[in-house]
Amino acid sequence: MGFASKGVESAGIPSIADPSLPLIDSYTYHSPTPSAPGPYILGVDEAGRGPVLGPLVYGVAYCPVAYKESLEELGFADSKTLTAQIRSSLLETLGSDPANLGWSVRVLSPRAISAGMLRRPPFNLNQQSQEATVLLIREVLARGIQLSEVSPLPTASRRAAYQQNGERKVYVDALGKTGPYEQYLSSLFPDISFTVTAKADQKFKIVGAASVAAKVTRDAWIEGWVYEEHHNPDAGEPSAKAASTRVRWAEETGSGYPSDPKTQAWIKNSLDPTFGYPSLVRFSWATIKVVLEKDAHPVEWTDDGQASLVKAFESATGREKDRCMVAKDLNLKSVGML
Repeated sequence: MGFASKGVESAGIPSIADPSLPLIDSYTYHSPTPSAPGPYILGVDEAGRGPVLGPLVYGVAYCPVAYKESLEELGFADSKTLTAQIRSSLLETLGSDPANLGWSVRVLSPRAISAGMLRRPPFNLNQQSQEATVLLIREVLARGIQLSEVSPLPTASRRAAYQQNGERKVYVDALGKTGPYEQYLSSLFPDISFTVTAKADQKFKIVGAASVAAKVTRDAWIEGWVYEEHHNPDAGEPSAKAASTRVRWAEETGSGYPSDPKTQAWIKNSLDPTFGYPSLVRFSWATIKVVLEKDAHPVEWTDDGQASLVKAFESATGREKDRCMVAKDLNLKSVGML
């Protein structure tokens, strides 16, 4: 898999508003809201948790419970088992019956993923994934989609009724241990019954539909990637000389997974020893950290005034114990001394 010029591969994908612009910040896309009466079922799945390159995309798809039999005939399945052409066709199918079918995606940019995982304390990938899932469910509910029964029965009674008739409202592809995650989602949305299970995209067509939405969106971003480092909307088109001298990264990226030989070759051939990698890369991945440590120029951060700054905040001794120089200069005292 390589990059297409100016994002042409992204053209026609509703979840990418302008394929000529680079992906910098995370964002959410919602299809038109279905008008058919509820209650609805909703599926959640993702594309791109493992790759070292590109965004992570969470998708949801939803339809009325009464539409479930029709959904079974549309061909949705685990997107990894489908060809790119079939996935694209199925995304069109998702938009072909707007009265009954709706879908949304949350696109987490590589920059946002790296920033979260490298901050202190880290905001790890599981936490970012949970946040994306909760955000999508909340925003779908805010659009008027009913994911719970109207009956004002107590929560325990309502859940017992769901168990009895075998109908769950929200199906989620497993993220780690299924039990704790299902309990977590239920605590946030007590009126909704959740099923969190492994291989949900193979078991439930509505999750397969969400899988297709996420996968097509991620693939379109990768195949049509616009380098933020080359994008300057105020500068106009670069001159031939400037275009020929600016940094160019290897075109063939592979799948983006660290085990893919084509991705490994891209990582090896695209490293600039001074500036590292473009923002396509997830810098929080061990694969990238190892290469930077081994092959990039070492960096030493220095501060000429660091020693004096540290000394200014050192605690004194004796009667002035626990009072640093800054506190004495500003005549600051502990409330315990007043």
